[in-house]
Amino acid sequence: MSFEALELVANRFKILSEPLRLQLLQLLQEGEKSVTELTELTQTSQPNVSKHLKMLQTSGLVKRRQKGNTVFYAIADESIFTLCEVVCNSLETRLKNQTEIFASV
Repeated sequence: MSFEALELVANRFKILSEPLRLQLLQLLQEGEKSVTELTELTQTSQPNVSKHLKMLQTSGLVKRRQKGNTVFYAIADESIFTLCEVVCNSLETRLKNQTEIFASV
């Protein structure tokens, strides 16, 4: 891969390095939600939620729709869940292996 391509990959992982952004993606996996709904569900401030949603939108992971004064977000790139599943499965296997090691001590 070219250095430029590697930078794009690194930026995608950087976007996913924040737990709140992962939580927002998880909530949006259930379907489109307004900023107000996401603020209530995450129990954080609206400016904080909006900041992270903007980053997710800029990266192409979510899309934005406005209806009157209400802004809604939805998943734009479903492939993100495949990546998350791979990482989660890997972590699950690693934790099971560690548990087995400590159980045998």
